This record gives sequence, structure tokens and C-alpha cells, in this order.
Amino acid sequence: MGIIKQLDKRTGITYVYESKAFWDKEKHQSRAQRTLIGKIDPETGEMIPTDGRHRKTDEPIEKEPDYKKLYEKLLKKYEAQEVLVKSLKDEIKQLRKNQ
Repeated sequence: MGIIKQLDKRTGITYVYESKAFWDKEKHQSRAQRTLIGKIDPETGEMIPTDGRHRKTDEPIEKEPDYKKLYEKLLKKYEAQEVLVKSLKDEIKQLRKNQ
């Protein structure tokens, strides 16, 4: 069993694999089975572990919501509702005059 680092030239990411050697009885040769265990962080040089399917093992950290954007979005909805209410009130007045 050994640890192998392999650089992906297309992306520049270095992946870390665990390699297990076994004997192939049919071909009478040794073979290797590789399992992905992580990738190397280019900034720190530390290994970031994965679960073997290119998924991170740690839960993603939820960022704090951008309250300013949420406020602006709610304000736009509120203003649109106010315009709608005003136009419906004007329409009701017009209908009452016509009766």
C-alpha cells in the first residue's frame, strides 16, 4: 500500500491516491488498485480529504446571508404590492362611479 500524488495537467490540481498492489493470476503480473483519498491545496500544500468520489467529506460552511440584498429584494416586492393595491383601489372607485 502506498500514497501516490498525480498532477492533472488540464486543471493544475494534484490528486492524492492510495495504491494497493495485487497479483493478477490470469496474466501473472502485479496490478495496482488506486483509490482517491484527496487533493493538494495549492496555497497551503496540505491534503484536502475527499470521500473517494470527488465530494468533500466536511459539510459545506453556510455563509451568512447578505442582509442588504435581502432587504432590497423585499423592498422591491413591497413597492410592487403597494402599486398594485393603489391601482386596484382606483379601479374600484371607477367601477362605483359607473354604477
